Amino acid sequence: MKLTVVHIKSGINKKNYEMFDKFFKLLQKKFPLKDDLKIEFIGERKDKMTTGSRLPNYIKVLSQKRMIRDIFRTVAHEWVHEHQHSVEKRKIGPDIGGRNEDEANAYAGQLIKIFEKENPEYVETMYE
Repeated sequence: MKLTVVHIKSGINKKNYEMFDKFFKLLQKKFPLKDDLKIEFIGERKDKMTTGSRLPNYIKVLSQKRMIRDIFRTVAHEWVHEHQHSVEKRKIGPDIGGRNEDEANAYAGQLIKIFEKENPEYVETMYE
């Protein structure tokens, strides 16, 4: 799987790119994807998105003026959805409740905690 990351007025400091890369590696370890994925960090909302959206092999994340911890949670949530649909071949469920949405919410929170526990040197930075 090849991961492409794009920043469009993302507001993410380049000094934190290494931390993002480590987080992506954790996501790939816990929820491995087979197909290539593009993640686009954007500074302004597009269309009807809230803080993130997913299309097959493509995740958009609103990042401007958000804590890194919140950005990571959005990435993890959408990554889990990508895994559900592309690897587990699940059908898209309801936006509120339902197995897919509830799992994406729960796993996103768990992944943040795992990352912080495995990388204590980044805990302060997560709240920037």
